[in-house]
Amino acid sequence: MRPELSPLELVEQLFTLLDIEQIDTDLYRGPRQPGGVGRVFGGQVIAQALQAAQRSIEDDKAAHSLHAYFMRPGDEDFPIIYRVVRDFDGRSFANRRVIAMQKGQPILNMTASFQLPAEGLHHQQPMPDVPAPEDLRSERDLRKEIEDQVPEKLRRFFLRARPIEIRPVAPRNWFRPEKTDPAIQHSWFRVIAPLPDEPALHRAMLAYASDMTLLGTCMLPHGVSWMGGVQTASLDHAVWFHEPFRFDDWLLYTTDSPWSGHSRGFNRGRIYTQDGRLVASCAQEGLIRVRD
Repeated sequence: MRPELSPLELVEQLFTLLDIEQIDTDLYRGPRQPGGVGRVFGGQVIAQALQAAQRSIEDDKAAHSLHAYFMRPGDEDFPIIYRVVRDFDGRSFANRRVIAMQKGQPILNMTASFQLPAEGLHHQQPMPDVPAPEDLRSERDLRKEIEDQVPEKLRRFFLRARPIEIRPVAPRNWFRPEKTDPAIQHSWFRVIAPLPDEPALHRAMLAYASDMTLLGTCMLPHGVSWMGGVQTASLDHAVWFHEPFRFDDWLLYTTDSPWSGHSRGFNRGRIYTQDGRLVASCAQEGLIRVRD
């Protein structure tokens, strides 16, 4: 059995995953997840598409929002090609459209907007009062405790070491979930090794992680989970970057779900630093189809 990667190696692997290769003007190739099997994680496609858009910006504008639609599941057996369209370049704002493709077919369309730094009126919703990450246990430790309950075919995926650590405030039971009302949850997360001082990389990694825990929020009131009885998939995803942040520091991800129906669930997320700054917001609608 291969020895487990160190935290630094895991983060370097994520760094490499998001270090897309330029193969022509505004055309990039995204590498495959090492050891990936089956469907590509949606956060990976979003993060790589954002990297492609960011690398087409030739001044000091920074990404402040992205809006993406998933059309087909990505296949881990193939790299992903990203084509950037430069729709607008203004003095204060710029707009980029990115098409992610595999085997000649689009799997995701994304639009990203960029802005030069500017001052203006400011307000924010206050940070929820929750326990600090130092007082909580990691999701991986919680998963190890129920290792014997995990079906053999899922055990490797369920227990594998990840470059992003999550510490849930109120851990759920993946196999016997209880109905929770209201549909809200809080989790701390961060990358597990230091990152370079590259704001674009921190934004891409946060975009990658923003697809974690979000879709599960709309399942809380129904007592179901992705481990059984429910087919899930992201349909669309949006991220707004409000303030500078570091993703190698702890961030609080507060998610809620105001609605579900018609085999879809709508989810929102707010991301705070430990000192209470709201640095990003997210929204996502996903498929939650109950199966026999």
